[in-house]
Amino acid sequence: MRLHGKQVVLTGASGGIGSALCAQLVKRGATVLAVGRSRERLQRLAMQAPSGQVVPVVADLASAEGRQHLREQAQAHTPSSLILAHAQSAFGMFEGQSEADLQRLLETNLTAPMLLLNALLPILQRQPQASVVAIGSTFGSLGFPGFSAYSASKFGLRGLFEALAREYADRPVEFLYLSPRATRTPFNNAAVEALNHELKVAQDDPEVVAASLADAIERGDRRLQIGWPEKLFARINGVLPSLVDGSLRKQLAVVRRHAGTTVADPLSHGEPHHETSPSP
Repeated sequence: MRLHGKQVVLTGASGGIGSALCAQLVKRGATVLAVGRSRERLQRLAMQAPSGQVVPVVADLASAEGRQHLREQAQAHTPSSLILAHAQSAFGMFEGQSEADLQRLLETNLTAPMLLLNALLPILQRQPQASVVAIGSTFGSLGFPGFSAYSASKFGLRGLFEALAREYADRPVEFLYLSPRATRTPFNNAAVEALNHELKVAQDDPEVVAASLADAIERGDRRLQIGWPEKLFARINGVLPSLVDGSLRKQLAVVRRHAGTTVADPLSHGEPHHETSPSP
């Protein structure tokens, strides 16, 4: 699906990957309904684009009111693509995370996207061709210690999109699950950055990631894992998970040391999106 001339809803638009992806969409001729909680950041995005090509939509997608506001905006613009790029991070050992931390994480990363998609699908289906895109994570295919709850939320999102792609296989709506690896944005806190450094994790620039994602959207890739060896380990984990078990066990002491004083990162809903992928 060519993006030129299309109306696109982009959540998490003011985040690290989100803002770079917004610029890519604009570059390719799309009009972007840029969704986030920060009016100031969204207005900056709009000012950087040609007049009218970025429409700021201030909404907290974790709330029913925020989702309803976005639905109303979508009805007015009739988009042909919905890109879910918002997320909340969470690095820390599972037992150190509170009930509130876990509920907020699942609400942001899984429940809100599911409810938003349920609300916007009737609008998307008015188009002769439409797409729904989840910006996922390596941890949606590879459960990683220190990211247990985060992995669960991304596994759930990946499962939702896999099932919907099959459920709508005979309709003109495509469902794409696209996974970046570690990216240089402020989404990761200092503890995650230290972990990535010690494990020698490769990181991509957000502009490079955004270009890869936009290419995948135009090609209609149902599944994409960016980066090597992340792509390899995700595949191995799906076929021979015991091999990955042994590799990650060797890194467990390092993960525990960096995660020892860390709990879920209370980043705002719908704001910076960035994936970490420490290499097994």
